[in-house]
Amino acid sequence: MENVVIQPSVAVLISFVIAIKAYRRKSLDVTGAVAGFIVMTLHFAVSYRFGAILLVFFFTSSKLTKVGEDKKRRFDVEFKEGGQRNWIQVLANSGVASVLVLAVWRLAGWEDKCLDGKESAVITSLIGGIIGQYSCCNGDTWSSELGVLSDAQPRLITTFKPVRRGTNGGVTLAGLLAAAAAGGVIGLAFVIIGFFTTKCVFDVALKQLLVIPVAALAGLCGSLIDSLLGATLQFSGFCTVRNKVVGKPGPTVRKISGLDILDNNAVNLVSILLTTLLTSVGCAYIF
Repeated sequence: MENVVIQPSVAVLISFVIAIKAYRRKSLDVTGAVAGFIVMTLHFAVSYRFGAILLVFFFTSSKLTKVGEDKKRRFDVEFKEGGQRNWIQVLANSGVASVLVLAVWRLAGWEDKCLDGKESAVITSLIGGIIGQYSCCNGDTWSSELGVLSDAQPRLITTFKPVRRGTNGGVTLAGLLAAAAAGGVIGLAFVIIGFFTTKCVFDVALKQLLVIPVAALAGLCGSLIDSLLGATLQFSGFCTVRNKVVGKPGPTVRKISGLDILDNNAVNLVSILLTTLLTSVGCAYIF
């Protein structure tokens, strides 16, 4: 009964403070701050672990977005100072997880559960999906933000031919390693917070450590799926007037790759859905 009152109150306080700070630092616009407050409150109210991995994703991605801004400004036609996100981007990166969080709350109430398929395969799958969602998002962000700063020549994932920086589907070894590391960080946060919030028998508690490599693989998998979709279903072209890679065809644009079917938000959503599903199934099998 105590959790019913205290945890939601703590969730509102934490979420309000972070949303305000994110808005002031231009990490979120007004709509993004409102959406972020709602999503963050939901995560923390249901489980501190869910709130923690959401914050790890948000803080690390926001910090990396601001690294090398001068260099990114030269390549990214849609560059925004501080990587300011709106409500669409917030929901694209957390909407699926929010639905899963609600499902976990409906089945488990306020009790924080370990990943244990013998106790509940359904809850284990749902939690695995949440981990997969944020590992995917973090992996995609780290890969994009650090990969574009790499001195290595990006190569199109479908043909391995060299392409310009900023081309959808262009990958580097540094970017792929960053994606795996980003997923691993999500898994590490989940495991560490879980030691304080869950009560599991020893063998089940020890098995939770497998979340870290599973999350790392989800981060890498999400980045690869995103790149494959970007190279095939998302248009990339070089604008001879703006001297940048752009995402829409035009009279001054020379096509590099992809079809003009999905935009960046749609690519992110599809890669999130697939990675979430794969991680959910994987966790049900492993744990």
